[in-house]
Amino acid sequence: MKFILIFGPQAVGKMTVGQELAKLTGFKLFHNHMAIEMVTPIFDFSTEVGRRLVKSFRLQIFEEAARSDMSGLIYTMVWAFDLQKEWDFVENVCNIFESKGNEVYFVELETDLETRLARNKTANRLEHKPTKRDVERWEQDIRDTTEKYRLNSNEGEIKRENYIRINNTELSAGEVAEVIRERFGF
Repeated sequence: MKFILIFGPQAVGKMTVGQELAKLTGFKLFHNHMAIEMVTPIFDFSTEVGRRLVKSFRLQIFEEAARSDMSGLIYTMVWAFDLQKEWDFVENVCNIFESKGNEVYFVELETDLETRLARNKTANRLEHKPTKRDVERWEQDIRDTTEKYRLNSNEGEIKRENYIRINNTELSAGEVAEVIRERFGF
């Protein structure tokens, strides 16, 4: 089984690229908002219980997927590189898959802030992420987190063999998915 972790700042296009990669490969897509959107109608994600439930659901899905006979799982997330707890989460997730003999692949997406602010308003994003429909609020969140955290890695920081970094400013999600498929031979 192949586990593909697509990461980058908010609205960089992770979910949309994941959707296109899933079409090309037949892998399942688990974008990080799937758990958030499930929990939020009952417990807001900003609360301790909301965050705990979302994390629990994610980890349970990873455990089951790692044991399954599925060919691949694509997961998307924002990774704040300056927070140790984020590194620990990624390491834990990788261990879940690798401990069962599965292969892990890292795909990092990057683009400029203006492109991300435009993508924040796309119909696909708003359809699949209802909690993002207050576009003005999330536009401010994108600006704030861009100033507060480092949301792309530094050169040489990711040491995994199965790693690719793609600037997708001028590429369609389908083009990015094809680059990923070709690079890793999916």
